Amino acid sequence: MAADTPGHDPAGEDSRIASLEKRIAKAERAEKIRQGATEQQADDGSRLGNRVLAELIGGLVGGALIGWVLDRLFGTSPWLLLVFLGLGIVAAFRNIIRLTTVKRPDEQGPSSP
Repeated sequence: MAADTPGHDPAGEDSRIASLEKRIAKAERAEKIRQGATEQQADDGSRLGNRVLAELIGGLVGGALIGWVLDRLFGTSPWLLLVFLGLGIVAAFRNIIRLTTVKRPDEQGPSSP
């Protein structure tokens, strides 16, 4: 039964394996320094994703809140809520499209000298 269970070799660790692990760790550190990737930071994709999510939620909540307040004020429930919710969605998608559309350098306007 003891042979069936995984575990460490009772003979102890091999010095060659410890030496190999040290050399691998040293090589990995040298490669990270060479590539300039010492710390992993948020990339542009995740920042853009967070911004898109914020625009979408902000447009929906903002439009719904303004519509709800105006409905309570004028007693037109639920029409202004629906109208402003739609306007919030349109504004959110317009902002998302503007954020994600990247112009190429040749599409940009003339540069001033």
